[in-house]
Amino acid sequence: MGLIGKLQAETLIMASADKFHEIFWCRPHHISNVCPAKIQKVKLHEGEWGTPGSVIQWHYNIDGNDHVAKEIIEAVDEENKSVTFKVIEGDLMKEYKSFRIIVQAIPKGDATFVHWTLEYEKLNKDIPAPIKILGFVVHVSEDIDDHLVQA
Repeated sequence: MGLIGKLQAETLIMASADKFHEIFWCRPHHISNVCPAKIQKVKLHEGEWGTPGSVIQWHYNIDGNDHVAKEIIEAVDEENKSVTFKVIEGDLMKEYKSFRIIVQAIPKGDATFVHWTLEYEKLNKDIPAPIKILGFVVHVSEDIDDHLVQA
């Protein structure tokens, strides 16, 4: 088993692709209001919200354990409604040499497919694939969907 890997998942939500994309692109700090049990805080460290090169710090909880990730917004593709985050500091860097998260909102009729891609390089072969992280981001998508549909 190699050290470099990629995991992908897709979930169908009822919110519009534009609204979902806007949250991750321009308003990630609002996600902690939508699902505070999973995401406690999102802080801007450098730059401006939604701008490539900006640095964001996420405080999140998986399985009752608090974690921190500092990420740079590597790319925003408005046409394809995707945002790419590269983790540069935090708990994930204890197990991964590199970790990139790509979220894309794909319109499908009145609904949206949210496609998540995790690209990573493990520090050693004993590190598990980040399947828990993939499940976590899918659940966050569903929480955001519940919030947007009710709004």
